[in-house]
Formats: sequence, structure tokens, C-alpha cells
Amino acid sequence: MNDKILLQNMMFYGYHGVYEYEREQGQKFYVDVELYMDSKQACDTDDLQQTVDYVAAYFQIKTIFETKKFNLMEALADHIGKTLLQGLISKVVVRVRKPGAPLPGEFDYVQFETTVCREI
Repeated sequence: MNDKILLQNMMFYGYHGVYEYEREQGQKFYVDVELYMDSKQACDTDDLQQTVDYVAAYFQIKTIFETKKFNLMEALADHIGKTLLQGLISKVVVRVRKPGAPLPGEFDYVQFETTVCREI
């Protein structure tokens, strides 16, 4: 399936990181998700019930950022992917960017990307 809905560059404030100050002070994270599904029914019927509600997906991600804490971006991205993998969605690609990562040099951000698919 090549049909997908993209939610790009969503910004959330979260308390994720290995270091205690990251989990106490928090920082901005940026998230992209690609939600793969078969959109034929939605295209044929023009009915929201036949597609993925991206507003609901956004609020699921927001809730994760506001209620959970992770040490690693890898675990955060995996949890987002597994949470979104439901209903019509057959595959989720999640990218989490951390512009305030504790690195000693200049950089734009550190990013982790994962793909979560349905078991066949």
C-alpha cells in the first residue's frame, strides 16, 4: 500500500532523555509520522469513517508526550508507532527530532526513525 497520510513537524514539549535534567526541565521535540493505509474506500465514498482520522492521531501522540517519560528517543518513537498501528493503518513511520540533545558541538538536531508494521 502506497497511500499515506503525513503529519509533519509537529512540536511537543516533553520530559524525555537519559539525563535527569532533561526529564526535569523538559525540551521541545519535533515529530513526523507517516500513516500507511488503503484509501480506496475513502476515495470512493468521501466518508471520514473510511479513512484515518489524523486529528485523532495527533491527539494520541500529544497524549503520549504529556503523560509518559522515556529515556530514549528509540523507545518513544516505537511507542508512538505501536499506538498508532490500529484500524485501517497497516504501517507507521515515526521520526522524532531532538534539537536540544546534549551534544558538545553545533548541530540542528538528532533524529531517530522507526517503522512499525502489522504482523502478517
